[in-house]
Amino acid sequence: MDPHLARLGNTGTVRGPPAPPCYRNTEAGRFAVTTNIQRREVTSVRSRETRRSPPGAGSREPGRRPSKRFPAGGGMMAAQALALLRDVSRLEAPLEELRALQSVLQAVPLSELREHAVELRLSPLFSLLNENHREQTTLCVSILERLLQALEPVHVARNFRVDLQRGLTHPNDSVKILTLSQVRRIVENSDAVTEVLNNPELLKQIIYCIGGENLSVAKAAIKSLSKISLTQAGLEALFESSLLDDLKTVMKTNDIVRYRVYELIVEISSVSPESLNYCSTSGLVTQLLRELTGEDVLVRATCIEMVTSMAYTHHGRQYLAQEGVIDQISNIIIGADSDPFSSFYLPGFVKFFGNLAIMDSPQQICERFPVFVEKVFEMTESQDPTMIGVAVDTIGILGSNIEGKQVLQKTGTRFERLLKRIGYQAKNASTELRIRCLDAVSSLLYLPPEQQTDDLLRMTESWFSSLYRDPLELFRGISNQPFPELHCGALKVFTAIANQPWAQKLMFNSPGFVEYVMDRSMEHDKASKDAKYELVKALANSKTVAEIFGNPNYLRLRTYVSEGPYYVKPISTTAVEGAE
Repeated sequence: MDPHLARLGNTGTVRGPPAPPCYRNTEAGRFAVTTNIQRREVTSVRSRETRRSPPGAGSREPGRRPSKRFPAGGGMMAAQALALLRDVSRLEAPLEELRALQSVLQAVPLSELREHAVELRLSPLFSLLNENHREQTTLCVSILERLLQALEPVHVARNFRVDLQRGLTHPNDSVKILTLSQVRRIVENSDAVTEVLNNPELLKQIIYCIGGENLSVAKAAIKSLSKISLTQAGLEALFESSLLDDLKTVMKTNDIVRYRVYELIVEISSVSPESLNYCSTSGLVTQLLRELTGEDVLVRATCIEMVTSMAYTHHGRQYLAQEGVIDQISNIIIGADSDPFSSFYLPGFVKFFGNLAIMDSPQQICERFPVFVEKVFEMTESQDPTMIGVAVDTIGILGSNIEGKQVLQKTGTRFERLLKRIGYQAKNASTELRIRCLDAVSSLLYLPPEQQTDDLLRMTESWFSSLYRDPLELFRGISNQPFPELHCGALKVFTAIANQPWAQKLMFNSPGFVEYVMDRSMEHDKASKDAKYELVKALANSKTVAEIFGNPNYLRLRTYVSEGPYYVKPISTTAVEGAE
């Protein structure tokens, strides 16, 4: 060891020269200073323990502990951690040692801990979790979280089986979360997962964690169970044993917990047709669908989100169609006009069809369920901002591909009036709704280069003109407002049309627009700089921009792109002789 880095004094405390000021502010300097502090803390703890030790033990001098030689170099901190871990296991009230151990472990790389995995004795730490002492429990959780990462999942599953089960029933939620994180490590490991599957008591405790008050604990339990269900053996364990009864018992806790179980079932059923079959056979999917079409409007609003998640997969959509659920949702929308409480669930039902259309075929869905399109148009004329927002989002989703654009185009003048409404809201509505309008307009107007036929280009140009009397100035005005999200939303609209010749001509012929595009001083945050860069890149990569903008402007665009989004032009200064 370099003698200038550390010297041992008579007390055994590690000392060293103070780091120079310029070095203290570096990452390496901070680590060096922190390490020295931790070494002094460890030595201090050992000195205190020496004073507590009974004299005359063995052949050592009274009141003295045997000296411990720590290896030089990178393994020193790991050795100190192991020594402290041994101290913790011998003491009845090791609070000071736990604090020191937590501090030391922060400086030990995980790779070093793994090298000493066979020496890690964690049972004393688990036993200290049973004490009614908040700080002690918190320290133990932090230490175990670090040390368990150094052990293989199989080792954890086999050697801490009882400790994991106790952890899931511990009154402290941080202990439950620690335990569930280890369970998740185990079930994600193909060699270790069988240890959990062969432990029905542990699985039962995981299920009951769904019913706890702490949402983080419940979410962790749901995630672990969904991982377990990825295997055939996991599906059988959950749905073909008494655990299914436990799951149904937990559901009876309250409405919130029931929806958590539905969330788990939907997540499992989305994996494969076989998984969906297990969930359906259990009766839980049928129960969810029954609640969706029931009379309770608040329950409908909650259940439709879960059913929409089921529709994200092809086998899920097939199942919903076979069970007649899609037709039932359509009928509920038809009857919504006579339901004074329809505003609670209608947005979710419309979103369901919007997602269904974009995942299947917009034309088929809109033709088969015309009430869906009709309701979307009605909602854009509502006085309720929530309804308008959902309608605008749905229009943006529908118009995100060519088939959806053509479906909307077929509605003729009605869609033109809807576009005027969106343009009006983009200028005058609340900030949140304006941003949603800008996103929808971007989605509607974008055309990939390979799909830019004359008909489609005329269509997007017509749509753009329908938004406002001078739409280019409308969006330019929005982009000049001091709200980053609005600024980026307007730039996103320009980016959507930047590769279309008609838009490039509008931009070039608009006074000052080209200079506005090249001006970096308008963007003050990362998101805005990135949005402006995407606009410039879309223009620069277009095959028609050189002809429309002219070669000098085209070269300026290419230079902007090559300099990157965060380029800052250097400022030259002139030195004057004699100046201070």
